[in-house]
Amino acid sequence: MSTVNEHYERLLWKHYTWMFAASFEERVDQEKSLLSHALEALKNKPERALAVDLGSGPGFQTVALAQLSFSPVIAIDSSSELLDELRSHIDSFSVQIEKADLRDLPTIVAAGDASVIVCMGDTLTHLASKADVSALFQDVFDALHAGGVFVITYRDLTKDLEGLDRFIPVQSDDNTIMTCFLEYESAESVVVHDLVYTRDGAAWSLSKSSYRKLRLGVDWLVQELNAVGLVVVSEGTAGRLMRVVAAKP
Repeated sequence: MSTVNEHYERLLWKHYTWMFAASFEERVDQEKSLLSHALEALKNKPERALAVDLGSGPGFQTVALAQLSFSPVIAIDSSSELLDELRSHIDSFSVQIEKADLRDLPTIVAAGDASVIVCMGDTLTHLASKADVSALFQDVFDALHAGGVFVITYRDLTKDLEGLDRFIPVQSDDNTIMTCFLEYESAESVVVHDLVYTRDGAAWSLSKSSYRKLRLGVDWLVQELNAVGLVVVSEGTAGRLMRVVAAKP
């Protein structure tokens, strides 16, 4: 089994944006709409409003935050390839790109500096353990200024799928077919097997890789946010993902 970083390097980065079946601009518009609503909880936005995108990938949320007038926006991700894609989209926006782990947040953002921190697109489940999630929440609390907002979206994998329901079509076109298979190994984690068939002329080839994701229930998530001092102001869904918005008093 691959680590998360290995999985992205070997397989996923090549197909990441394509998986969403939408242009980069369409994805930014979708995230901007979601964030506009979520950030209604933000109080006392300073003139220099720093936003942080944890697990930015190619930058859907990063560019959305920049278009919402946050400046600078710090994009943190461990994939060089996805960060290169982000660089091609930042135009004249004030974006600082950091190739780093989510857990490096305290070394990148000073305590109390951030107005908004987002961790979206199922990034949270990529952490190695629930203890890492709890530690990240403490780091987020420390990095936010009073009244700052933390926005999370993630996939709730706590309910077992059975039989053929564990095979999930992701995306396809004339030359590429992607599906995944979920293996529920414990109450804490699920192994995701990604299978990508690509066509070159008449020949098809298969690329495959697997990695582990955490199973995080919403009740547990809210409990851990509250434990570090963050106050949950809204819960809901964002497409197929769960959405939680919390604020620092």
